[in-house]
Amino acid sequence: MPFLDRDGCTLYYEMSPGPSRPVVLIHGWCCDHSYLAPQASHFAGRGHLVVSLDLRGHGRSGRPHQAYPIGAFADDVAWLCGALNLSKPILIGHSMGGIVAFDIAARYPDLPGAIAMLDSAIVLPEATRAAIPAFLERLRGPDYVATLRAYVKERLLLPTDDAVRSAAILEGMGEATQFVAAASFEGLGDYDSSAARGRVKVPALYIAADEPVPRCDMEGLFDLLPGLRYGQTVGSGHFCQLEVPDQVNAMIDRFVTLARL
Repeated sequence: MPFLDRDGCTLYYEMSPGPSRPVVLIHGWCCDHSYLAPQASHFAGRGHLVVSLDLRGHGRSGRPHQAYPIGAFADDVAWLCGALNLSKPILIGHSMGGIVAFDIAARYPDLPGAIAMLDSAIVLPEATRAAIPAFLERLRGPDYVATLRAYVKERLLLPTDDAVRSAAILEGMGEATQFVAAASFEGLGDYDSSAARGRVKVPALYIAADEPVPRCDMEGLFDLLPGLRYGQTVGSGHFCQLEVPDQVNAMIDRFVTLARL
């Protein structure tokens, strides 16, 4: 299995070779690389070199007992890109992974060729931010698994999403360790995207899910990224990359074409 060690933490990744521009897939909170499997197979089929990874604390990567800010995840991914000699990769991140991609583009401006953010809370709506402390308190409590699964079911899934897939998502996310789940969610809440103003220079795409409550303050994100391209899926909850991969992949393909990547 392919692992690399960074400062004592093992990072797991999978790589499929290809002649075209590298694509790096970054999963979300309490998930792993398999949550972007439809994109891995799609872009590998189009000739891209594809890297799918498990962020620290997730999947098969190491789980150090430490803080988990967005910047730490971003530093890991940037380091991994360097270790694998990836030239100007397209960073595609779902949920928290999209925030990681955004942070890399802001702090490592020469690294990516482009970024795509899939239903990522880059700029938190005020109501969402206000609810974080109470949720974190419950997440750190004795009913951790029930709290996490209730959040996923109520906030991330739609009744129209595939029932078997939704059950697998609930089961998989519930396997995340309590400490990592709470620490990384705290890192999400602490992330200040305004510090990136004027620093992201690469082409950027945002794909929103078809949800009643927007995941991201889009007015705020357009203010940070005036040239942002935007799309929205039809008939899917937060896990749009799994629920409607044909829609998501087609929008990314068109974005890549327009950006001449």
